[in-house]
Amino acid sequence: MLPTPSRVPSVRRFSVPGGRDGRLMLVVAIIDKVGTGLWMGVATLYFVYVTHLSVAQIGMLLGVSGVLGIAGPPLAGRLADRFPVTRLLVAAQLVRGAALVALLTTHDFGLLVLYSALGALPDRASSVLTKLFAARVAGPQRVRYQAIQRTAVNIGWAVGGTGAAAVLTVGTVAAYQVLLLANAASYLVMAVLTLRCTEPPAPGRVVMGKGGTTDRALPVARTEVPTPWRDRRYLSFTVTEIWLFLDDSVLQVGFPLWIVHATDAPVGLAPIVLVLNSVLVIALQVPLSRFGETRAAARRLLVPIGAAFLTGGAALAVSATGGPWFATAAVLVAAVAFTLAEILHSLSSWELSVALAPGEAQGAYLGVHGLAQSAQRSLGPVVVGVAVSVGPSAWPVLGATLALACLAQHRLVRPSTARAASGAPTVRTPPDTARPAGAVRPDGS
Repeated sequence: MLPTPSRVPSVRRFSVPGGRDGRLMLVVAIIDKVGTGLWMGVATLYFVYVTHLSVAQIGMLLGVSGVLGIAGPPLAGRLADRFPVTRLLVAAQLVRGAALVALLTTHDFGLLVLYSALGALPDRASSVLTKLFAARVAGPQRVRYQAIQRTAVNIGWAVGGTGAAAVLTVGTVAAYQVLLLANAASYLVMAVLTLRCTEPPAPGRVVMGKGGTTDRALPVARTEVPTPWRDRRYLSFTVTEIWLFLDDSVLQVGFPLWIVHATDAPVGLAPIVLVLNSVLVIALQVPLSRFGETRAAARRLLVPIGAAFLTGGAALAVSATGGPWFATAAVLVAAVAFTLAEILHSLSSWELSVALAPGEAQGAYLGVHGLAQSAQRSLGPVVVGVAVSVGPSAWPVLGATLALACLAQHRLVRPSTARAASGAPTVRTPPDTARPAGAVRPDGS
């Protein structure tokens, strides 16, 4: 069962948290995913048909880009504690666009690897910067804002993917170049819109008003800044997150491979699973957000998340034991279970990652948390590939380990855990009356 939802005023259910800036950044997120949807679905084909790279070269290009991209989240987090997050976002957006345009200038393998890697760094950094902006501009309603954003970006992905499919019917080199340039142009539009956003107040920094002589965020005096690298509890939380983010690789990689190699279900079921995933996220993400709007509620979500992982693993295992109709039904049950786990985990992960981060080092902590998704992108396909090769018995085991990770995290983030025991330094913070407007306490409240 899901935990009891917090009561939400009816007016708020129909509004976007964060006011004008929250709405504007939501538009930026949609444009981002429309542009990315236009390009990412054809990027591999671009390297095959336009730059004429081999399969091995494409694998190396993607691998090197992924490794460099891992540095993006912690770097962005550290910078966001020192500089305005909106300006950092603009810089990241412009670099992402420039790296894409640079791909058009060469067919040289070394330069293509360089430009792709340079684009991966700000790409991963942008996810942390966007999360920080949302946490700061939406305040206590950050979980609802994240849910609305995830719903919107899924729609953006669908629009972009549909557009890419339409353009690819032409099948010329110019068609690929148009899709690349369209994505690059989206970054320029995003930068212009981001510049219109007001820098939100941040814990540990004071943002001067528009009527002041400067709009820079000035550091608040403090005796010692906590670091996530010495916070054993937060590092342990991040490690469990790497495993819990595996649902992404299971859905994107595991399901297609399993359907083709281990079941009697039709091959056409593979894209249907991804469509079903998107539809469920769009339909359920915002309504379910009310179940994770506080730290305690987010912690309680870990129990149904574990149950969903167990159900999904069991359903995938039995899908290999029956005929086409039975296999199809079992795969769809597994897809719904893993999608529900994905939706609930996104809510829990979002709230806990912010609530466990000290306000005066929020950027650095969320940057470290961002490593979890980056690591999963490298580790996940390998784990899923092993599960497919092992056979039906692997899926219940994987589901059980995911459930155990939920239980471990549930214990790890319990309120009774003393911060001193986590290894994090003790930091004196000013009384609530001295906090800048919109600041977030270390406990996320």
